[in-house]
Amino acid sequence: MARILTGIQSSGRQHLGNILGAILPAIELANEPSNDAYLFIADLHSLTTVKDATARRENLLTTAAAWLACGLDVNKVVFYAQSDLPECTELTWYLNCFTPFPMLANAHSFKDKAAKLADVNAGLFDYPVLMASDILLYDADIVPVGKDQKQHLEMTRDIAKALNHQTGQPVLVVPEPRIDSSVMTIPGIDGKKMSKSYGNVIDIFLPEKQLKNQVMSINTDSKTLDEVKDPDSCTVVQLYALLATADDLAEMQANYRSGGYGYGHAKKALLDLLLSRFADERKRFDHFMANPEAVHAALKVGADRARPVAKATLARVREALGY
Repeated sequence: MARILTGIQSSGRQHLGNILGAILPAIELANEPSNDAYLFIADLHSLTTVKDATARRENLLTTAAAWLACGLDVNKVVFYAQSDLPECTELTWYLNCFTPFPMLANAHSFKDKAAKLADVNAGLFDYPVLMASDILLYDADIVPVGKDQKQHLEMTRDIAKALNHQTGQPVLVVPEPRIDSSVMTIPGIDGKKMSKSYGNVIDIFLPEKQLKNQVMSINTDSKTLDEVKDPDSCTVVQLYALLATADDLAEMQANYRSGGYGYGHAKKALLDLLLSRFADERKRFDHFMANPEAVHAALKVGADRARPVAKATLARVREALGY
């Protein structure tokens, strides 16, 4: 049985792009009987950018609630908050001592901000080592990552090999990447990739009125109701296609090409589809947000299951390094 580990940033509420591109695929992967799945919320990483304690607690709650609402089964997955396992910060120090400075200086997470060094804190610079600790602490065999995280996983492998080589022992499991080139790019309401940083998201967990406002804000051209429209270049259709049946999609495309069908009609169809497709998830999310103790209890179960593995790895590292 392969141990698969996935980390989730808790930088804000989970939107449609997160759900279709990350949450549902990860849950499907975790449900495979041949996988021993570890899934954690990277709330320590969030401190590099989010300093407000209330905001970070809220982000952790909404992130965990979204995953649970989408059907994550805590009996099948070891689901925990990174900050509940302080062993990862101790391991980070040991790994730091096997990480060359140029490696971190070349990391995308640092280079993207290097033009304004006053905005770069030590945590952001050291981000890849904490990520390595997240992975190596739990003896992960496979780590599914997007192309943007490939470099960080390669660094994790290099750090693990360096420590193993120095100690002359296979102290750390060297993980293999699983890079899914078919991961969907979900368009936002402005047509660009949906991202919290762009402020162009569709949050399916919002109350219906607020969700409607987001859907109705999707950018379209200025064609009138009667004019023929191009479904292939329309963001509304692209979003509808992600969830609609083949017949319903074909009908919308035909309506665009025949005229007499406005963007308002298409947006209303998309809203109705979102409300029906995620009706159960919306109810469960509201339940978890109204009962945060249930969310924290689920995370505690995962932390209690993860802790023995973390302690065993840390004990191997300490012994190998002479502590």
